[in-house]
Amino acid sequence: QLHFVESGGGLVQPGGSLRLSCTASGSTTQSHISWFRQAPGKVPEGVSCIANIEDIAFHAASVKGRFTISRDTTSNTIYLQMNNLKVEDTGVYYCAVWGCLGFESSPPPPEWGGWGQGTRVTVSS
Repeated sequence: QLHFVESGGGLVQPGGSLRLSCTASGSTTQSHISWFRQAPGKVPEGVSCIANIEDIAFHAASVKGRFTISRDTTSNTIYLQMNNLKVEDTGVYYCAVWGCLGFESSPPPPEWGGWGQGTRVTVSS
């Protein structure tokens, strides 16, 4: 079972950029890896997913064109490049092994035991 450490969050102004990292305890090449976020008072929502076939990427409509997910197999790291950040992108971001077909429609519930510590992103002026 893979374990993940998320990093790269911080405080940024609207329109700014951040790159989040998700470092796995082992190889991720055989897995779909998804990024989720949870805003204060809300349930987790799917942000992006990278498939285990040709690293095909999927993005939620709310971030499409602004976020890019990528995989570095040499370091077992999944990146989320976030550009043109908006206030509504604020939240704690998590990564997990989660199918790309369901990352947006069926994210893990808040009580799911697979959440890591996450990395906090705050977009504010």
